[in-house]
Amino acid sequence: MIKSLLHNIQNLITLSSAEIDIVTSLFKEKTYKKGDLFLAEGQICNKVGFVTKGLMRYYISYNGEEKTYAFSQENDYVCNYESFLPQSPSSKIIQAVEDCDVLVISYNDLQLLYINVREGERFGRIAIEAVFLQLLKDINSFYTETPELRYKRFIKNHADLQQRISQYHIASFVGVKPQSLSRIRKRILTQS
Repeated sequence: MIKSLLHNIQNLITLSSAEIDIVTSLFKEKTYKKGDLFLAEGQICNKVGFVTKGLMRYYISYNGEEKTYAFSQENDYVCNYESFLPQSPSSKIIQAVEDCDVLVISYNDLQLLYINVREGERFGRIAIEAVFLQLLKDINSFYTETPELRYKRFIKNHADLQQRISQYHIASFVGVKPQSLSRIRKRILTQS
């Protein structure tokens, strides 16, 4: 499990053997069963995870409806940075869609990583920049693209997830009801 995390980090920064030991000691293995929450609404996000196996979804509960807005799968980080960075209660929920193996680092241990790994803060900055850019793309897409275009982009960017995620969650991510997603899928198939 740790090898994939170390590979991910070393794609961004260089780690000495002593720093590899530090990273290895700070991340802890945790298993989440399908349906388990990584983060509940109202809870302060006090950890960052690195998914080594499985799939998580991010959603909000709005007027009794679940609105899915992101997914984290193998080799992705999982965290609600909006709650994590200021250590404030989360309005978002993160849930395991499949059984997941995750390497988790607490907020306090991440601060130790920043202090004790020479380029640790650089790693944190690069990682959060990627999250920020993806968030901007997702927001732009939601306001400027039709549900059909968002579905096409989902298929293009997450083709491997179609078989792993329920149609309900895909419809929620695209911003439509499941019945509307069925119509969109039929239109796209007839266009091909």
